[in-house]
Amino acid sequence: MELRLYDTLSREKRTFVPLDANNVRMYVCGPTVYDFAHIGNARPVIVFDVLFRLLRHLYGEAHVKYVRNITDVDDKINDRAARDFPGLPLNEAIRKVTEQTGKQFHADVDALGCLRPTVEPRATEHIGEMREIIERLVAGGFAYVAEDHVLFSPQAMNAANSVLPRYGALSNRSLDEMIAGARVDVAPYKKDSTDFVLWKPSKPGEPSWPSPAGIAAHGRPGWHIECSAMAWKHLGEHFDIHGGGIDLVFPHHENEVAQTCCAFHRERMANTWMHNGFLQVEGEKMSKSLGNFITIHELLADWPGEVLRLNMLKTQYRSPIDWTMKSLEESAKTLDDWYRVAADVAPGKPAASVIEPMLDDLNTPQVIAALHGLRSDAAALSGSLRLLGFLAESAAQWEGRKQQASGVDATEVERLIAERTAARSRKDFRESDRIRDLLAAMGVAIKDSKEGTTWEVAR
Repeated sequence: MELRLYDTLSREKRTFVPLDANNVRMYVCGPTVYDFAHIGNARPVIVFDVLFRLLRHLYGEAHVKYVRNITDVDDKINDRAARDFPGLPLNEAIRKVTEQTGKQFHADVDALGCLRPTVEPRATEHIGEMREIIERLVAGGFAYVAEDHVLFSPQAMNAANSVLPRYGALSNRSLDEMIAGARVDVAPYKKDSTDFVLWKPSKPGEPSWPSPAGIAAHGRPGWHIECSAMAWKHLGEHFDIHGGGIDLVFPHHENEVAQTCCAFHRERMANTWMHNGFLQVEGEKMSKSLGNFITIHELLADWPGEVLRLNMLKTQYRSPIDWTMKSLEESAKTLDDWYRVAADVAPGKPAASVIEPMLDDLNTPQVIAALHGLRSDAAALSGSLRLLGFLAESAAQWEGRKQQASGVDATEVERLIAERTAARSRKDFRESDRIRDLLAAMGVAIKDSKEGTTWEVAR
């Protein structure tokens, strides 16, 4: 069975055929490192980690290159640095913020069971590539200089008689629609309201670099040019997959396509564009004003990362997801069962019943249904779960984590179970029931069988 992926540009599910099967290339927009990542940020990280794992399974680990960038130059970073380190020079404060939040991000996504990308470039390490693309765009008539800014002209792109795509094709919008509906900066130096910034002058104390296109003043890049430069540097002018959240389709990804295709005279930047859907919390849009803004870090204090991972994968990546406490509890119970059955079993080959729905545009709800059907084949279940980024611990470690989180004293539980067993053997069922109820009040569930009594921390 072949891999089929939904392409945002063509708006259809298409067979994935890599440009080079020995060098499959994927770029995904990563974090802007100014604060803890929220649970919505976790969705593309987990989704494209699953795709990365699948591609490695299909083409071999050595033949897949996954690039996920870090944006470390941005107004939000500047604001956070000035707020948190008012006594330091801004550039030094910015470095502290980006280093600290970058470490926080890595710790959080590691806990979610995500592999590190093959390459994780930082925007500030690619200013030279940004300048070169901008110079190409100016020379080609697609960008212009105005008041120490360099701006890209979508009108010029659409007027070009060449192989270039139409600006607006990815987001399926016309220029008129963009003018009417987009939030655009009103600036007297713009030739057209849809023109967007490639380079701008820096304010005093802000990070700055020598400007392109003959501009004397130092400046800094616009947001969109950063990803075009990093993708070009590490994957080339044309590569296989570009991913991110649905909120990035316009303007960010639309502008990436424009910059890259015009700079290199290409019809395409990526062969497949993939976007995950929005996330809600308990049926409402996540926002600080509603008090339902949740970071990954906060959730990890209460739940193992694999619970968050499974909860995310229960919804197909393109569909909206409703993040609820009930669903988290159900995910935790499912993982408890999988750990008991498969964590300490030597992994076999991932089951075909799991691989097939993965090949169908990452149909993870069907994948999870198939996993439930593998309980009688522990080796296949173990191999399939490990492919998906689960079972990082032994069954004892998993159970111990639950006990630690709940504050249950395992020694005391074992003592009470021994007392209950003795009471049952002498047919003192009143005492047996009393101990059972005491254990339940402690958050411990027990199960009697011919082999004896087992217990677990109740979720």
